[in-house]
Amino acid sequence: MKSTRLLLLLMLLLSAGVLQAKNTIIKVACVGNSVTYGYGLKDRDHDAYPVRLQEMLDSKYGSGRFEVGNFGRSGATLLYKGHRPYILQPEFRQALDFRPDWVVIHLGLNDTDPRNWPDWKEEFIPNYRALIDSFLVVNPDARILICKMTPIFDRHSRFQSGTRDWHAQIQEAIEKVAWGAQAQLVDLYTPLHSRPDLFPDALHPNPEGAKILARTVYSALTGDYGGLRLPVLYGSGMVLQRDENLAIYGTANARQQVTVVLKKDGEVIQESKAYSKADGFWKTTLEAVKAGGPYTLTVTSTTLSKDDRSVHYPSHYPLSLENLTKKSTQTITYDDVCFGDVWLASGQSNMELRVDQCNTLGQDLADAARLDSRLRLYNMPARARTDAVEWDDSVLAYTNQLRHMDFQGWKAASAASVAPFSAVAFNFGRVLCDSLKDVPIGIICNAVGGSTTESWIDRSTLEWELPNILRDWRNGDYGQPWARGRMTQNIAHALDKESAAYNPLQRHPYDPCYLYEAAIQPLEHYILKGVIWYQGESNAHNVELHEKLFRLLEQSWRNAFSTRYESFQVTRQTLPFYTVQLSSLPRPSWPAFRDSQRRLAKELPWTWMAVTTDLGDPADVHYRSKRPVGERLALQALAHTYSRSLESEGPKVVSAKQGEGESVVLWFRHADGLTCTRGFEMAGHDGIFYPADIEVNGSAIRLTSPEVFYPVAVRYGWSGFTDADLRNAQGLPASTFYMKVED
Repeated sequence: MKSTRLLLLLMLLLSAGVLQAKNTIIKVACVGNSVTYGYGLKDRDHDAYPVRLQEMLDSKYGSGRFEVGNFGRSGATLLYKGHRPYILQPEFRQALDFRPDWVVIHLGLNDTDPRNWPDWKEEFIPNYRALIDSFLVVNPDARILICKMTPIFDRHSRFQSGTRDWHAQIQEAIEKVAWGAQAQLVDLYTPLHSRPDLFPDALHPNPEGAKILARTVYSALTGDYGGLRLPVLYGSGMVLQRDENLAIYGTANARQQVTVVLKKDGEVIQESKAYSKADGFWKTTLEAVKAGGPYTLTVTSTTLSKDDRSVHYPSHYPLSLENLTKKSTQTITYDDVCFGDVWLASGQSNMELRVDQCNTLGQDLADAARLDSRLRLYNMPARARTDAVEWDDSVLAYTNQLRHMDFQGWKAASAASVAPFSAVAFNFGRVLCDSLKDVPIGIICNAVGGSTTESWIDRSTLEWELPNILRDWRNGDYGQPWARGRMTQNIAHALDKESAAYNPLQRHPYDPCYLYEAAIQPLEHYILKGVIWYQGESNAHNVELHEKLFRLLEQSWRNAFSTRYESFQVTRQTLPFYTVQLSSLPRPSWPAFRDSQRRLAKELPWTWMAVTTDLGDPADVHYRSKRPVGERLALQALAHTYSRSLESEGPKVVSAKQGEGESVVLWFRHADGLTCTRGFEMAGHDGIFYPADIEVNGSAIRLTSPEVFYPVAVRYGWSGFTDADLRNAQGLPASTFYMKVED
């Protein structure tokens, strides 16, 4: 292998001749396959990413400063023994003759073909290094940038038969190449992985996708990432998680020093520095701060001097044109910052239901006035509701662009801020404020009416764990028929072939992954105390599927709300989830679904549930009594997250055993003051359930029925809308349940 590489270099040296004098024009060679070439674009001479890149460079630095060449070849492989090696294509020779100053390489997609990767994968890294060396022969000072591959989506015919797996393996190999060659790594995957709508054939981007590619490469080449930016949740009035070392992070133009200063009453409490990398990312850490405030957080980015650059970056670190031409400083200041406990409230319409839509409006607004800045709210309502309407072109467009949520910023509790906020989330925060006294509470709410569980899970998780759910969800049978129908109604204009907005890949909030990408991804790595979750109405048709999806959702979010470091993450597998069981409503599948939610809360670590079957409205899925829901969630959080000694659960069944005669005896925990008059049924071997007579005795209940001679199963609250009334002395209700009887 080494001799082959040396021979190739010798041949290139002989053919290259004497190197030309240094160009006054910077030549940029875009080397790659069909994505670089512009395959599938109706007007590739205008829309291919190298053309767009030329326009961006000209716009910023003036025409004549750069010359960008497109040396893409459709079907080309990086592997020399692949079915179409790039080094044997005329575009390779043309790229060498171009003698580029900067080389942007995007290869590997076609190496996922079963003709290539299974047999020749061991040669990928040495072949890539030889390709890089070939450009250094014609220009020893060439700057090399190699790209992580653009996505291949689940609609690709070979996605599950190997492409998904091999694509991931090649991405890892590309990272190793970049490290070994000391080349700049450009991530073309992340900016596009959340935009399947931009890939008509699951492989090649459309003009909008090509423009995103160009913008990503432009930033990597120039170091221009739009200046200093922090995540969307950062703002004046924000709550940061107390008692935790916090990663403060963001982006800036490349090669800048970022200084983070925390002050209280004008005095510097902490100061730390970070340096933005080639991808613009920077991260520093604030040491844990006790509850309290207000503080001022100031973040400043400054262009490094030449001497500073040599200290903080290796010699091969890519230069930034912007940073070399002028010195700049940017400052962002956040006032009235508190350290306390941050909770995320999410789900669908019953979490979304506003305070001013509920039956305790006056009481809630009075509470808001007394809480003031101890409770701070960050509302993220949907910009367009998923009501029974057809969306116009503007809604279709911003939904595709993942701008469906309205990030309204931090606000202290007041009548004005609480009225349009989630009633469940507000009352949860209210109880925590009253119980924790001097600890500020921040509540972020991003619930979306009708949303599905699968819409809240990240794409990578579903690609690897449940890829079939991603394929044509609207016309498949994974989604609830109601949800798929409402999606079809909302996006009808995009499905009309005669419409200017026609787009068969139109996105919608109910789509798998959509709400993760639009409403969770922007919040990633913001440290939370926990999550309150009220959702399930749009997944109650398929209990078994939901049990898989909910497990994946918890896994997905625990990874998302972790601490990001430069090369690894510290995940928070103990991040608590407090869920709400579906209420009472006359829908046939709901009893089994409620029982499934009960079992999930029992089986899954760091997961607890609030019961609401006593609060439902038989005529309205959006019952108006939400204050008790928030209170019950808060009781669970106080008991399990804050270790308070209080009763937070309704009666929980422990066992069901044969009693004397034809009776069944049930034993319960959380059963002080147990009361019950109705709601139990028994069945024998025939599987037919009959109402049971109830005898309460301390923490046990004895059931009998004249119709059941040898009981084998019992159930409680087993109807969509139930008046079952099993409670404890605290008035907390028991969950719907089904249980087999032990001998």
